[in-house]
Amino acid sequence: MRHWVFGYGSLIYKVDFPYLARQPAHILGWERRFWQGSHDHRGTPEAPGRVVTLVESAGQRCDGVAYWISESVFEHLDHREKNGYQRLDTPMNLADGREVIATVYVADAANHAFLGPASLPVIASHIAGSHGPSGSNREYLLTLAESLRELGAHDQHVYDLETLLLDRC
Repeated sequence: MRHWVFGYGSLIYKVDFPYLARQPAHILGWERRFWQGSHDHRGTPEAPGRVVTLVESAGQRCDGVAYWISESVFEHLDHREKNGYQRLDTPMNLADGREVIATVYVADAANHAFLGPASLPVIASHIAGSHGPSGSNREYLLTLAESLRELGAHDQHVYDLETLLLDRC
Protein backbone atom coordinates (compact mmCIF):
# COMPACT_ATOMS: atom_id res chain seq x y z
CA MET A 1 0.00 0.00 0.00
CA ARG A 2 1.17 3.56 -0.68
CA HIS A 3 0.59 6.81 1.19
CA TRP A 4 1.26 10.52 0.95
CA VAL A 5 3.36 12.06 3.74
CA PHE A 6 3.61 15.81 4.31
CA GLY A 7 6.98 17.22 5.38
CA TYR A 8 7.06 20.69 6.92
CA GLY A 9 10.35 20.67 8.89
CA SER A 10 13.49 18.66 8.33
CA LEU A 11 11.52 16.26 6.12
CA ILE A 12 11.68 19.02 3.51
CA TYR A 13 15.46 18.88 3.19
CA LYS A 14 16.75 15.77 5.00
CA VAL A 15 15.26 13.02 2.89
CA ASP A 16 16.83 9.85 4.27
CA PHE A 17 14.07 7.52 3.10
CA PRO A 18 12.96 6.13 -0.25
CA TYR A 19 10.01 7.74 -2.00
CA LEU A 20 8.18 7.18 -5.27
CA ALA A 21 7.25 10.81 -5.97
CA ARG A 22 7.94 14.23 -4.43
CA GLN A 23 6.33 17.61 -5.02
CA PRO A 24 5.54 20.86 -3.21
CA ALA A 25 2.31 20.82 -1.24
CA HIS A 26 0.44 22.65 1.48
CA ILE A 27 -2.09 22.00 4.20
CA LEU A 28 -4.70 24.43 5.49
CA GLY A 29 -5.66 25.23 9.06
CA TRP A 30 -2.16 24.70 10.45
CA GLU A 31 0.93 26.81 11.12
CA ARG A 32 4.53 25.80 11.79
CA ARG A 33 5.94 26.73 15.20
CA PHE A 34 9.26 26.10 16.99
CA TRP A 35 7.46 24.76 20.05
CA GLN A 36 8.67 21.14 20.16
CA GLY A 37 11.69 20.04 22.16
CA SER A 38 14.33 17.91 20.47
CA HIS A 39 16.09 15.56 22.87
CA ASP A 40 17.40 13.25 20.19
CA HIS A 41 18.37 15.31 17.13
CA ARG A 42 19.02 19.04 17.76
CA GLY A 43 19.51 18.86 21.51
CA THR A 44 19.99 16.39 24.34
CA PRO A 45 17.74 15.14 27.16
CA GLU A 46 19.49 17.58 29.51
CA ALA A 47 19.36 20.50 27.05
CA PRO A 48 16.71 19.98 24.36
CA GLY A 49 16.78 22.02 21.18
CA ARG A 50 13.69 23.52 19.55
CA VAL A 51 12.22 22.11 16.36
CA VAL A 52 8.97 22.67 14.53
CA THR A 53 5.60 21.16 15.05
CA LEU A 54 2.20 22.15 13.71
CA VAL A 55 -0.40 24.12 15.62
CA GLU A 56 -4.00 24.28 14.47
CA SER A 57 -4.82 27.77 13.26
CA ALA A 58 -7.94 28.58 11.27
CA GLY A 59 -7.28 30.30 7.97
CA GLN A 60 -3.55 29.58 7.94
CA ARG A 61 -1.56 27.72 5.29
CA CYS A 62 1.54 25.63 5.89
CA ASP A 63 3.74 24.94 2.88
CA GLY A 64 6.01 21.93 2.62
CA VAL A 65 6.77 18.87 0.54
CA ALA A 66 4.65 15.80 -0.21
CA TYR A 67 6.20 12.35 -0.57
CA TRP A 68 4.46 9.33 -2.09
CA ILE A 69 5.85 6.40 -0.10
CA SER A 70 5.42 2.69 0.44
CA GLU A 71 3.88 1.75 3.76
CA SER A 72 7.13 0.10 4.85
CA VAL A 73 8.79 3.56 5.04
CA PHE A 74 6.66 4.38 8.10
CA GLU A 75 8.89 2.16 10.23
CA HIS A 76 11.81 4.49 9.52
CA LEU A 77 9.74 7.69 9.82
CA ASP A 78 8.12 6.57 13.09
CA HIS A 79 11.59 6.04 14.55
CA ARG A 80 12.87 9.35 13.21
CA GLU A 81 9.87 11.25 14.61
CA LYS A 82 9.67 9.32 17.89
CA ASN A 83 10.34 12.22 20.25
CA GLY A 84 6.73 13.23 20.86
CA TYR A 85 5.31 13.17 17.34
CA GLN A 86 2.20 11.25 16.37
CA ARG A 87 0.73 10.50 12.98
CA LEU A 88 -2.32 12.44 11.88
CA ASP A 89 -4.17 12.23 8.57
CA THR A 90 -5.24 15.52 6.99
CA PRO A 91 -6.25 16.88 3.59
CA MET A 92 -3.27 18.13 1.58
CA ASN A 93 -3.10 20.14 -1.63
CA LEU A 94 -0.44 19.06 -4.12
CA ALA A 95 1.29 21.46 -6.48
CA ASP A 96 -0.25 19.57 -9.41
CA GLY A 97 -3.73 20.64 -8.22
CA ARG A 98 -4.91 17.42 -6.59
CA GLU A 99 -6.24 17.24 -3.04
CA VAL A 100 -5.28 14.03 -1.24
CA ILE A 101 -5.18 12.70 2.30
CA ALA A 102 -1.70 12.79 3.79
CA THR A 103 -0.07 11.61 6.96
CA VAL A 104 1.67 14.34 8.92
CA TYR A 105 3.68 14.03 12.13
CA VAL A 106 2.42 16.44 14.80
CA ALA A 107 3.69 16.95 18.34
CA ASP A 108 0.94 18.44 20.46
CA ALA A 109 1.02 20.01 23.91
CA ALA A 110 0.33 16.67 25.62
CA ASN A 111 3.65 15.07 24.64
CA HIS A 112 6.61 14.83 27.02
CA ALA A 113 8.94 16.97 24.89
CA PHE A 114 6.60 19.89 24.16
CA LEU A 115 8.19 23.23 25.08
CA GLY A 116 5.33 25.43 23.98
CA PRO A 117 5.19 29.06 22.96
CA ALA A 118 7.70 31.70 23.97
CA SER A 119 8.67 35.09 22.64
CA LEU A 120 10.64 35.09 19.40
CA PRO A 121 13.81 36.43 21.12
CA VAL A 122 13.63 33.64 23.73
CA ILE A 123 13.14 30.98 21.04
CA ALA A 124 16.01 32.39 18.94
CA SER A 125 18.32 32.44 21.97
CA HIS A 126 17.36 28.86 22.80
CA ILE A 127 18.07 27.74 19.22
CA ALA A 128 21.40 29.59 19.18
CA GLY A 129 22.66 27.61 22.16
CA SER A 130 21.39 24.11 21.32
CA HIS A 131 23.23 21.23 19.70
CA GLY A 132 22.54 17.52 19.42
CA PRO A 133 23.55 14.33 17.59
CA SER A 134 22.11 15.62 14.28
CA GLY A 135 23.93 18.94 14.51
CA SER A 136 23.29 22.43 15.74
CA ASN A 137 19.82 23.76 16.26
CA ARG A 138 21.01 26.89 14.44
CA GLU A 139 21.72 24.82 11.33
CA TYR A 140 18.22 23.31 11.53
CA LEU A 141 16.55 26.74 11.54
CA LEU A 142 18.75 28.22 8.81
CA THR A 143 18.38 25.18 6.55
CA LEU A 144 14.61 25.17 7.03
CA ALA A 145 14.40 28.88 6.16
CA GLU A 146 16.48 28.38 3.00
CA SER A 147 14.44 25.32 2.00
CA LEU A 148 11.20 27.28 2.37
CA ARG A 149 12.60 30.05 0.16
CA GLU A 150 13.54 27.47 -2.47
CA LEU A 151 9.91 26.26 -2.39
CA GLY A 152 8.67 29.82 -2.79
CA ALA A 153 6.93 29.50 0.58
CA HIS A 154 6.49 32.26 3.13
CA ASP A 155 6.59 31.56 6.86
CA GLN A 156 6.90 34.70 8.96
CA HIS A 157 7.60 32.76 12.18
CA VAL A 158 10.58 30.98 10.63
CA TYR A 159 11.92 34.08 8.88
CA ASP A 160 11.60 36.25 11.99
CA LEU A 161 13.54 33.66 14.00
CA GLU A 162 16.16 33.47 11.27
CA THR A 163 16.62 37.25 11.38
CA LEU A 164 16.94 37.26 15.17
CA LEU A 165 19.43 34.38 15.08
CA LEU A 166 21.57 36.01 12.40
CA ASP A 167 21.47 39.36 14.25
CA ARG A 168 22.99 37.60 17.27
CA CYS A 169 26.05 36.58 15.25
